[in-house]
Amino acid sequence: MASTIDSAPRRRSVLWSAEHRLTTIALLLVVTLVAFENMGVATAMPTLVTDLDGLALYSWPFTIFLISSVVATVLSGRIGDRRGPAPALLAGPAMFATGLVVAGAASGMPVFLLGRALQGFGSGLLLVSVSLLIALTFTDHERPVIYAANAAAWVLPAVIGPSVAGLVTVSIGWRWVFLGLVPLVVVGVAMLVVVVRRLPTHTPALGGRRASVPQAIIAALGIAALTWAAQHHSLLALGYGTAGLVALAYALRTLLPAGTLTARPGLPTVVASRALIAGAYAGMEAYLPLTMSAVHGYSPALAGLPLTITALGWSAASAAQGRYLSWSREASLRTGFWLVAAGLVGFGLVSQPWCPGWLAFVACAVGGAGMGIAMPAISVLLLRYSPEGERGFNTSAMQLADWVGSALLIGLGGVLLGVVGSVFAPSPAMALLTVALVALALLGVRLTGRWPSKV
Repeated sequence: MASTIDSAPRRRSVLWSAEHRLTTIALLLVVTLVAFENMGVATAMPTLVTDLDGLALYSWPFTIFLISSVVATVLSGRIGDRRGPAPALLAGPAMFATGLVVAGAASGMPVFLLGRALQGFGSGLLLVSVSLLIALTFTDHERPVIYAANAAAWVLPAVIGPSVAGLVTVSIGWRWVFLGLVPLVVVGVAMLVVVVRRLPTHTPALGGRRASVPQAIIAALGIAALTWAAQHHSLLALGYGTAGLVALAYALRTLLPAGTLTARPGLPTVVASRALIAGAYAGMEAYLPLTMSAVHGYSPALAGLPLTITALGWSAASAAQGRYLSWSREASLRTGFWLVAAGLVGFGLVSQPWCPGWLAFVACAVGGAGMGIAMPAISVLLLRYSPEGERGFNTSAMQLADWVGSALLIGLGGVLLGVVGSVFAPSPAMALLTVALVALALLGVRLTGRWPSKV
């Protein structure tokens, strides 16, 4: 009991102590701005592609963002292990801001796609460097608190980002969805410059794994091919989707820690868990609005509302895990898998016309809570199990596992819609997809029951 009482003042001071205050503000500002762009761009996309005469390339702004993010994530991991987080931490937001300017000023789709590629590259650099900065700045005991704050930084953009982007697009034009964020990104970069100057001199560790950038390009193209194939159902799509899967499997041999595909206890289990839980939940999120609209007749505005509940449940659970610093992160991860499995079962029920649509809100609250508990636990465990000289490699591997799992499960849903259902009658396809998603979540429950006796 004494330890719980004593930890409360320390927990409250972790983020806002003199030592951490500027780092916390800079990180949360940059994360919030990236989240706003991420949540808002989909809202502005129909208007902007029409304005730029790019309807035939509608999905390419998302695809090229993904490709450049994957390459940048691996590159950031290499740089982080060799030189520390500082170079990518400053270059990431700067490149992201440049991409915002290029996209906002674009006169045609080629220039706009260049802007999206720069945004994706900057975002990828940030993903790894932020994690490495957290590893240097916060202790293992303190990290659940900053990860809870990061989750909260995504909530406001998730709740109001699409609405704000829609209002901006209608009132002053889609270009300001991008250009309006630039001054704030500049402020964030200025703060990060001060933070970086306080970091200790980085000493590269001898040995350690190094990811291959060419392999990252192959993996990025493989993920893009799978994503594109899932959106275009044809024999040709099947061909390049299969080729993408083969290329991805080839690249992952060097981009993931040894033992990840067999979920060997320890670090490989952590990385595999990220692929499983992120992929399973992304598979649900991608098709829930379609289910609410096609099966239960919800309007487009209301069909995505359960996903807002996901964001709120995610943030609330993440905040809760940040309050109890003595929790076992291994146990938290397993609990998160159980809650996600329960939420996915709810999605499967909602996908059937005989089930009331309101259950989706309950399922998203439960599943979102599971993600809010599991994702910080994965981040904490990744740093705990990683040798210092391999933190960059392992962080980039974790993010890559997230994208691969998400692409595969979203792609599976697209294939099932094409084979046993349609966008107008998705229930049979969603029932089969749910079986796969729940099975993966339960596999995660089993895998996270096995850990090394010592770290």
